Amino acid sequence: MQPLTTATLRDTLALLAGVVAPTIAKGAILRRPRMVALAERLDLDRRAIRRMQRLHERYGAGPLMLAIPGARRAVILAPEHVRRVLDESPDPFATASTEKREALKHFEPRGSLISRGEERGDRRRYNEAVLQAVRPLHELADRFVGVVDEERTRLHRGRGSLGWPEFSEAWFRMARRVVLGEGAGDDRELTDEIARLRADANWAMLHPVRRRLRARFLDHVARHMARAEPGSLAAVMSATPASEVTAPEEQVPQWLFAFDAAGMATFRALAILATHLEHTKRARAEAAERDPAREPLELLRATLLESVRLWPTTPMVLRQTTRETVWDTGAMPARTGILIYAPFFHRDDRRLPFADRFAPELWPDPSAAEDWPLIPFSRGPAFCPGRNLVLLLGSAMLGGLLRECAIRLASTHGLHPDRPLPATLNHFGLRFQLTSS
Repeated sequence: MQPLTTATLRDTLALLAGVVAPTIAKGAILRRPRMVALAERLDLDRRAIRRMQRLHERYGAGPLMLAIPGARRAVILAPEHVRRVLDESPDPFATASTEKREALKHFEPRGSLISRGEERGDRRRYNEAVLQAVRPLHELADRFVGVVDEERTRLHRGRGSLGWPEFSEAWFRMARRVVLGEGAGDDRELTDEIARLRADANWAMLHPVRRRLRARFLDHVARHMARAEPGSLAAVMSATPASEVTAPEEQVPQWLFAFDAAGMATFRALAILATHLEHTKRARAEAAERDPAREPLELLRATLLESVRLWPTTPMVLRQTTRETVWDTGAMPARTGILIYAPFFHRDDRRLPFADRFAPELWPDPSAAEDWPLIPFSRGPAFCPGRNLVLLLGSAMLGGLLRECAIRLASTHGLHPDRPLPATLNHFGLRFQLTSS
């Protein structure tokens, strides 16, 4: 069968310079504040979306091979191909791409995301069991919401304004308590260690692995896990069967890493709530009537999902073929790295009437992502197993703030309900004024 179309060298370089490079520069594993601010100022994500649109107009549905000497790489341009790649992961579209393995080995070399074969299956099952991936509410929801309430109260007590430094400190303290128990609540060193390793991971294979720091960090995690404090994920882990290849302590770093993205999404969702007052009014009423530990806060979960649709925390979804795959337009070789650029599909204003506006009506209807690949937490067999846990904790945080505070965004960052929303939102630069209700 004929091979897939290959982009010209010029178009390949334009894609690398206009889409891949800005995403990497912002920090794929740990965000770099100055680069995120620059991306917002220069509107780099909007430019990247436009670049993808031009590729689609020039080459059609694809997939499109890239002209990179010595490397097989392809970019996905059609929604039906996004669905195929994600629905047929991990075989023939493996989650353990070369780039992902080189990055994540810095802090979770045996994590499920970069595992293969039977090891991946074992570790994935363990993640799904502990995180209770298919349940809307985790069995420890009542305890987890209590932790959120305690940290939220501490966060805004006597505080007239709120920025990312204050929010992230409270958020990570909450995350440590949820994952590892009360004994980890004040352990900022744990968060600092993984942040240093994630900063290295931004450079992937270009930075040597700091093996002693990684070993110290993983030992640090294991010591907290050993307590198996009741009311924490560590306690659930202790009661969840594990094999000799599971490596439970190396699944935890991914959860701690993911909590950073969850915090970004929650803080950006707060910005949406501060600028879309009609939706906020309804969400505040829902938060006053429902206990999030017993009944999902659907409007606030929709706000979080929209936050991640509008500003994906994983903009580059990567896969790698395990064997040759056949498409309508040709054959893709084995070991081809595949790029799905989520902002292109989430914000393609040529085809989506809601592309650049806040559209909570898309959620929580599970069919929202069927006709078009809206993938805030990915999809298919490799979907994010922490999705419902993130939605629980984030909506509980937002609901509590709405019940107790009037929230005003000090600077709009272009967030107007009657104008197209920006393609980049610098969460580091957001600051809110809080007034007790």
